Amino acid sequence: MHNLRVTASKRRRCWILYLSSSILQRRRFTDVLTSSSTPSAPRTLLPKRLLPQVHENIYTLPNALTFSRLIAAPLVGYFVLTHNPVPAVCLFAYAGITDLIDGYLARRFHQQTVVGTVIDPMADKILMTTCVVTLTLNGTLPIWLAVIVLGRDVALAISAIYFRWISLPPPKTMARYWDFSLPSAEVHPTEISKINTFLQLLLVGNAMLLPVLPVGLVEAWNLWGVMEGWYYLVGGTTIWSGLSYIGNKEAVKILTQEQAEEKKKEQQGQ
Repeated sequence: MHNLRVTASKRRRCWILYLSSSILQRRRFTDVLTSSSTPSAPRTLLPKRLLPQVHENIYTLPNALTFSRLIAAPLVGYFVLTHNPVPAVCLFAYAGITDLIDGYLARRFHQQTVVGTVIDPMADKILMTTCVVTLTLNGTLPIWLAVIVLGRDVALAISAIYFRWISLPPPKTMARYWDFSLPSAEVHPTEISKINTFLQLLLVGNAMLLPVLPVGLVEAWNLWGVMEGWYYLVGGTTIWSGLSYIGNKEAVKILTQEQAEEKKKEQQGQ
């Protein structure tokens, strides 16, 4: 009897072990089916590291001098049209002097800014356009020369607007477009363009200065005849300088976000 009880007890234990193992196997099989049939959670892609928007310090003395030339431009035009050559010449001389000083100060005190590379030639062109238009209206400059000068400036202005828009980091809005503390592109005038600007300044300055000089001196030196030859020289260099920008990758340099941030760091470090 004792042996029979031991045998029965062993059988019950074996049966319990068998049932428990089968239950575990079924659970594992069910888990496998469930995991395979359940769609996996969508993967979330980590966003790329976005560089912060770079704002440079535009409130510098060189930029202030440049903006003062923008203010002086319409005043010069007003004095030319109202036949007041003396204040017109004085303001024009101020604009020319500040054009030299602001570049020197920017280099000397390490205050170069991207906005300065854009506003500086813009101020020159606005002043030149104002003077050319007003001097043409009062009969001092010929119409054909005004068409050449203004045509080139309009073409360059359209190009500047285009490059500013395509180089502006997103989001592209008009508010950000006119926020010049957001550097996006640098403008580098060509050598012939610098020479042409200098010749145009001399032409316009002399055209405003001749009415101030004594009539006897002007007639004795035939200064108006010299001015006529100057017209053709400036007309030729204006066309040449306009063509020099075509296909010139060094004239306009579009900045990436990394380059803009590096430029800001250089400005702060200096």
